[in-house]
Amino acid sequence: MPKFVVYYVKYVDYLSTKLGRATMYSIFIMIGVLLLGAITRNILNMPLSWTIEMAQFLLTGYYIVGGAYSMQLGDHVRMDLVYDLFSEKNKAKIDVCTNIFLVLYLVALLIGSISSTMYAIEYGERKFSQWNPSMIPIKLIMVAGIFLMLLQAVSTFFKDLAKARGITIS
Repeated sequence: MPKFVVYYVKYVDYLSTKLGRATMYSIFIMIGVLLLGAITRNILNMPLSWTIEMAQFLLTGYYIVGGAYSMQLGDHVRMDLVYDLFSEKNKAKIDVCTNIFLVLYLVALLIGSISSTMYAIEYGERKFSQWNPSMIPIKLIMVAGIFLMLLQAVSTFFKDLAKARGITIS
């Protein structure tokens, strides 16, 4: 494989690993926010209107930004009934084909998310609720996470292409 492909794969895998591991800890922030909401509502009898929506935003960021790390580790959901019957080389060939569709899907998703984010910025979009938070931060996180998944999908494509040729990129 060309040197730039090897560097690309190593850099994107490094980036996905670091951001994915950092994102894993945001689950504790979400738990803290939900715990705060439960304590203020049930013990202090002073419900906070923003805790559930904040937890939803944190969870969205958790799975969007963590998606690339999950792709890198191969921990995503897959139908393995027939797939497991193939050799490693044939699995890599199948993955090369399916990665092409994944990249096309992620490109379409990225275009849509950029459009949605631009709309949110242009019109100051807010979530219609009692708390009324701005949608701009979560939409920016959405764009960044989808872009990172796209980078990781291309990295996975290169790794599978190399594996199909009998080469290993790590």
